[in-house]
Amino acid sequence: MAYQTNKRKIINDPVYGFISIPGELIFDIIEHPWFQRLRNIKQLGLTSFVYPGANHSRFQHAIGAFHLMEMAISTLRSKGVDISHEEEEATYLAILLHDIGHGPFSHALENSIIEGITHEDISLLLMKKLDEQFPGKLSLAIEIFLGRYQREFLHELISGQMDMDRLDYLRRDSFFTGVIEGSVGSERIIRMLNVADEHLVVDEKGIYSLENFLIARRLMYWQVYMHKTVLSSESLLVKLLKRARELASSGTDLYTTPALKFFLKNKFENNDLWRERMFTPGIIAANFVRLDDTDILASAKYWTDHSDKVLSDLAGRLINRNLFAIELQNDPFPEEKLTGLKKMAGDLMKISPEHLDYYVYAGTISNLAYTPDAPEVKILLKNGKTDVISSVSDMFDQRFISERVTKYFICYPKECR
Repeated sequence: MAYQTNKRKIINDPVYGFISIPGELIFDIIEHPWFQRLRNIKQLGLTSFVYPGANHSRFQHAIGAFHLMEMAISTLRSKGVDISHEEEEATYLAILLHDIGHGPFSHALENSIIEGITHEDISLLLMKKLDEQFPGKLSLAIEIFLGRYQREFLHELISGQMDMDRLDYLRRDSFFTGVIEGSVGSERIIRMLNVADEHLVVDEKGIYSLENFLIARRLMYWQVYMHKTVLSSESLLVKLLKRARELASSGTDLYTTPALKFFLKNKFENNDLWRERMFTPGIIAANFVRLDDTDILASAKYWTDHSDKVLSDLAGRLINRNLFAIELQNDPFPEEKLTGLKKMAGDLMKISPEHLDYYVYAGTISNLAYTPDAPEVKILLKNGKTDVISSVSDMFDQRFISERVTKYFICYPKECR
């Protein structure tokens, strides 16, 4: 018993204060090397290039989301929602592990390390492998994570319009970047949660807090997540990894850490995660859990001296924060502008035509504060009935909340200004 009591630790979080670890299994999962790896993955990729305080990790976010889940379960129970101990523990495990599949620099390299495979796919793979290590103890957590469990509100607490993931990352990212417009009253919103027909709803008196959450989310996207300098830095990182993959695939001698080399030299499909027919069983997961931000940064430092001009130049730009210039606008850039910038880059910097796409490129970004095609947030009215928030809230008369905003960007070397 003393051994179990010793696992009831307290974590001092800068956002919420003291967070208690409620049991042995939760403690063992947090202590597991795969979860501890999240300490070395930045929550916001290269956002610290713009906001120097944004160095918080996926580990901190997962612990914060877990804490909010504790509050949510407690709130729902206080309102008469019957939640068993097994359901409670499984929901805690699911929210703790929801981001365990993130690769280096989080979303920045979502499709660069393993193309066509999302971090949710990897999270599921690792959860299933953890279920083998803790025989059967994560089975219910996996069902809740996938949305297959009969009590749908438990999945909605993990992945929905008002989940604990979003409530934590908005408040945490606002805290560490110093962008106060993103701060949300997460505790107030959680206190307004309820359940109706096994779906998550929000009490009517919480509607203004909910509206503030949606506005804060929109502002954070444009001020932080899609800040143009963040876009420039992260797209540079993507181009660097693309060049490294081309060289590694062609047999060029290239220093990398062993885990990164495995993913640069091999291409995978989603089915390979489960069948692993081309590889030794478990080798994809085994290499992935050894991969974090330090693999990329250590390799990039070496690449600054590589004989390949493109690789060394891109690596040097990343390490020294010599980023590409970026322009952002509401309409597509004319093809003539892209062509003109490529010609200028080629002439000024002596870049060969086949390499110009590494230096001059265009793309799009979009922001949607509220996803109308996903299950809508429902409001529990004072008369006991429920209605969707888009019908109850006046704010949804404003297009900026419910319509996708798309912007176009173009990147090119500052030497071409």
